[in-house]
Parts: sequence; C-alpha cells; structure tokens
Amino acid sequence: EQLVESGGGLVQAGGSLRLSCAASGRTFSSYAMGWFRQAPGKEREFVAVINWVGTSTYYADSVKGRFTISRDNAKNTMYLQMNNLKPEDTAVYSCAAKGATYYSDYDGWYDYWGQGTQVTVSS
Repeated sequence: EQLVESGGGLVQAGGSLRLSCAASGRTFSSYAMGWFRQAPGKEREFVAVINWVGTSTYYADSVKGRFTISRDNAKNTMYLQMNNLKPEDTAVYSCAAKGATYYSDYDGWYDYWGQGTQVTVSS
C-alpha cells in the first residue's frame, strides 16, 4: 500500500487546511487509517484515526473539536480537515494504514506510512 499526502502549506493562526492521503492499493477499504504529526525536535504524536468503514473516529485531546478525520473509500482517500489552526499545530503530518477492523493511536501498530506534508501555522 502506497500512501501520498497532500494539502499542507503555510496558514495564519485561526485559518484552515484540508490534508488528503491517497492510497494506491486495492484494499484501502479494509484499512484503519490514522494521522500523526512530528514537530521539529519532538517525537511523532498521534492526531486522529478512523476505522475501515468510517463509522468510528478518535482524536488527540489537542485537536478535538478543531480537526475532523474522514474517508472516501470509493476514492481511496482519507482527509483531515483542520480548522482554527494554532502555531503549535506546526509539524509534518503523515498518514498511516493497517489492515484491521479496529484502530490504534500507537504509531508502531501501523504497517504503511506516507512521506508526510508540512503544515506551518504563523502567529
């Protein structure tokens, strides 16, 4: 499974961005999908996850109420809508996938990763 992120960029605090994660495999609809981020000098951290059918989601407390994860299995694509962005959201955002009917917020659980897309929020 190949994953490619897009949609990152530079935005002012309070602004919005929508990230996309496009998968190339035929089994996208059977994968749990997650978003993680890594800021300079910090460890990678969990952002959000969605189950294989898109009926269940889970968010880090730091983004709850501001970010929304979703997926379109017909398009083999997952999204992260990010609203009310803050400077502390600045990081490289990566998507991850694992074939499973459940999900995890632990990055070591995932089998496939994208290269990441940079999100920079200016104050």
